[in-house]
Amino acid sequence: MGGENIYALKDVSLDIYRGEILCLLGTSGSGKSTLLNIVAGLDRPTSGSILINGLDISKLSEEKITKFRQLNVGFVFQSYNLIGNLNALENVSLGLIFKGIEKKKRMEDAEKILREVGLEKRLYHRPNEMSGGQQQRVSIARAFVDKPPIVFADEPTGNLDTTTSIEIMALMCKIARENNETLIIVTHDPETSVYADRIVELRDGSIIEITENQAKIPKKVEA
Repeated sequence: MGGENIYALKDVSLDIYRGEILCLLGTSGSGKSTLLNIVAGLDRPTSGSILINGLDISKLSEEKITKFRQLNVGFVFQSYNLIGNLNALENVSLGLIFKGIEKKKRMEDAEKILREVGLEKRLYHRPNEMSGGQQQRVSIARAFVDKPPIVFADEPTGNLDTTTSIEIMALMCKIARENNETLIIVTHDPETSVYADRIVELRDGSIIEITENQAKIPKKVEA
C-alpha cells in the first residue's frame, strides 16, 4: 500500500487434523478470511507453505489447484452463492458434472443429500422460492454431496436468525462427523465457535489463542 507493506497474516503456523471441526474466530480485519482463502487454495501466500497430506498446494499451478479443489474441497458461503435460475437439485448436482459423474448418478446423489438436510419438499424450488435457512441447507448439500475431505464454511450463519443458525451449525457438524470430514468454520460470533473441537482466535493477522473444546482431538494427519 504505497511504500508500506501490509501483512494480512504474520507468522501463522497451525496444524489441522482429519475429522476435526476447527473454528477460525476473529473480528473484521483479524485475518481469518485471508487464512481460509489461503488454506483453501483460493489465494497464495507470499511466503510459507500450505501442506495438505504432504502436498504443498501453494506451489501448484492454477490448473492443478483448481483440480485439487474440485476433488478435495467443499464450500459453504454466508450469501449462499446459489444459481438463481436453477432449482435445488440442479444447484447441488452442478459441481458433480466437473467430476465426470453421469447425470442419473448426479441427480440421485443430489436428491439423497437434499433429503438428508430436510429439503425433500423443496427439490424443484429455485432460490427465490426458499427462505434463507432453506437456501443455506442447499448450500450445505452442495458442499457435502460428494463427501470431500475438507469443507470450508465462511460465516455460514451470518445472514440467519438465531434459531436457524443453531439448526445450520448442528446440521453441518453432524454430516462432517458422520463422514470424518474436516470442517473449518470462519466466524466473528463466539456462539458459533462453540460447535468446534478447537477455536483458533486471530487478531491483527496473528493467532493469539488456541482453545480446545474437547479433551480428545482426532488423529493428526499432515495439514
